[in-house]
Amino acid sequence: MPEDTLYPPISDYALISDCRAAALVSNAGSVDWCCMPRLDYGSCFGRLLDWEKGGYCSIAPAEGETTLFRRYLEDTLVLETTFRSSGGEVRLFDLFAIDAERQPRSRLLRIIEGVRGHMDLCLRVSPRLDYGEIEPWIRHHGMHVYSAIGGNDGLLITSDFGLTMAGRHDLEATFDVRAGERSRVSMTFVTPHEIDRAAWQPVEPVELDRHLEETVRWWREWSSQANLAGPDGPGVVHSAIILKALSNPDTGATAAAVTTSLPESAGGNRNWDYRYSWIRDSAFSVRSLAGIGCISEADGFRGFIERSSAGSAQKMQIMYGLGGERRLTEVILDHLEGYRGAKPVRIGNAAKNQRQLDAYGLLVEQTWRWHQRGRSPDDDYWRFLLDIVDTAAECWQEPDRGIWEMRGEPQQFVHSKVMCWAALDRGIRLAEECLRKAPTRRWRKTRDEIREAVESEGYDEDRGIFVQAFGTKALDAALLLIPSVEFIPYDDERMVRTTDAIREDLDAGDGYLIRRYKPTGNLEDGLKGEEGAFLPCAFWVAECLARQGRFEDARAVFDHTVSTGNELGLFSEEFDPESRQMLGNFPQALTHLSHIAAAIALVEQVEG
Repeated sequence: MPEDTLYPPISDYALISDCRAAALVSNAGSVDWCCMPRLDYGSCFGRLLDWEKGGYCSIAPAEGETTLFRRYLEDTLVLETTFRSSGGEVRLFDLFAIDAERQPRSRLLRIIEGVRGHMDLCLRVSPRLDYGEIEPWIRHHGMHVYSAIGGNDGLLITSDFGLTMAGRHDLEATFDVRAGERSRVSMTFVTPHEIDRAAWQPVEPVELDRHLEETVRWWREWSSQANLAGPDGPGVVHSAIILKALSNPDTGATAAAVTTSLPESAGGNRNWDYRYSWIRDSAFSVRSLAGIGCISEADGFRGFIERSSAGSAQKMQIMYGLGGERRLTEVILDHLEGYRGAKPVRIGNAAKNQRQLDAYGLLVEQTWRWHQRGRSPDDDYWRFLLDIVDTAAECWQEPDRGIWEMRGEPQQFVHSKVMCWAALDRGIRLAEECLRKAPTRRWRKTRDEIREAVESEGYDEDRGIFVQAFGTKALDAALLLIPSVEFIPYDDERMVRTTDAIREDLDAGDGYLIRRYKPTGNLEDGLKGEEGAFLPCAFWVAECLARQGRFEDARAVFDHTVSTGNELGLFSEEFDPESRQMLGNFPQALTHLSHIAAAIALVEQVEG
């Protein structure tokens, strides 16, 4: 069978999460990716990256022609898939249970409810632990209770219908659901030693139904704080829900995506692990959430970065594990074939060792915005900020890897310089408004030096536009972010020309979507092959156009970019305009938060 037939398109998947663990469910009712108890841990179902070895949990009609429809229950991350046939109709609810006390144990819950007539369904539970490397030991603990263990991973699997062993490593069942009836299967992460220390009983059906109700209630209570007027409001609330799902409630970290190694080009090797917390993506996320009324996540992320870096700018990394882990060693999993054959499959990310100067500006900018909301830095955090601003002042002239984490030679990226300028500018403002001691005279001098360098060495006089790096005429979509920190206004003529030049030079072929950059000459990114259109950049274009007063163009770019999402409103990292296929890790926080920022700009332009 051809690989593209085995592996569904990325757009076929839906996300479910309890903000700790996460899973992707196909439109055929199969959990093909699941990591518990945290989404940056090893997968227990992972055939998204190897159809034969990765493992899955499927629920599907046993036979006959069926049609299906799926949606999220309104303002939640509870997935409802409806199967219809001539003889009956059933609804499948997929969720990670969230109870009123927010208990940390992850429970993947699948509830099948009969709507009309009756339908025979087949369940297959095929766990493959630690990224498919372990075929688990499955044991029977009593009526309807099984465990699957291996290494330090374990699943407790219970149901209210009969499961049977299918070989040594799988469970299966065929069961009938009639109108008004429910059948349930629960998979809970439990460590192997916990399994051995207790006598396990099936969870009562009424308790599992209560989990469904409480989870729906919890998501709706959280999402009720998100608010944006106009036709884009519902989509923005849904993007906010996705960002919340990626925000760990225990640590304050925000994951960049749920997956690893989904390729940026078909069969290519630009495959990265995005299940970690980048300073950049997290800072953007909390800013977008705060813009629509969701503000608690910002304070959680502030504490996460301060703790993870031990309060020191010198110890600060650009990214961490979701618990603050610093060692994210990049490893290639040779035993997995990769999504549609795209190798290598990576876990960990070597970019953690890179220097990316924009991180300093993002943290100080976020603190400035938080101060404007009435939450000024305390003494400990101010000492941390002093260290960050001083480090930006000392390092701004050095080359770095930039926002795109180039694996070629470091460069003097203009966006990085602007963000060092932002660190100094916001540091000065905070010192003045919070009446804090700081070397503001020295900071002002350095801030002015950065501006002079950017406006001379980072500017193409012939075209009247900013460029990607000193000493080149190449363009970079990251330049679209320059006005967001008030380096220049959005409607500055230089910025208007730069926006238009980026749309022309980096066009992905459809007149709307754009690429991040063109890897040419001394700006090779150190990687083979090409990538698709980078969706956050298209939303950045829409935001720039809106704030420049070019509303019709902004609306056209925005609507076209929104159309790249699937029918559930989920966005990937990249997109191929020719094949209309999603590319890259999914769902992508940077795309969803950029969607929110662009929608806010459109509303503010209308309200003007």
